[in-house]
Amino acid sequence: MKLAFIYSMLFVLWLPITVSAMPHAAAPKDRSTLPITVKSNEMNADNVGRTAVFTGKVVSKQGDVTIFSDKLVVRYADKGDGVEKIEASGNVRIVQLNRTGFSDQAVYESSTGRIVMTGSPRVLQGDDRISGKVITYYVDDEKSYVTSDGDPKARVEAVINPVARKKDAGKP
Repeated sequence: MKLAFIYSMLFVLWLPITVSAMPHAAAPKDRSTLPITVKSNEMNADNVGRTAVFTGKVVSKQGDVTIFSDKLVVRYADKGDGVEKIEASGNVRIVQLNRTGFSDQAVYESSTGRIVMTGSPRVLQGDDRISGKVITYYVDDEKSYVTSDGDPKARVEAVINPVARKKDAGKP
């Protein structure tokens, strides 16, 4: 039961990265009652160390959200049954409908309600895209922050395409 709770938290918490990082995104849906499938080459659960580690071509799916990574580490909170931190690393890809987020690492910290994507993070939705050195999403506030992380050579880049006009727009 504890592992099912962790999986539920994992997928519900990763969704906002792809929903909020791009403009015109749909509101997140409650996926907590949907079944979760996790596939990996290996899983190692350590109740004493309060971690669960999935490695090797990790594919996690709940509803219309799929997370791909080389490794996924779930860290339980010291008190209670909650999750303290979730770390995805290696070829991280988060897919939800037509939105896809990419990074080398993504970390969710439950105490701050924040997800931080690093390692060439970028989010794509259709022809729109945003990238920077660090993409931070605040789950509780539904806000995102993209930064060059103080690197004078790095830049934040957003490409936002206007919605195509209908052929008869503006005609009486």
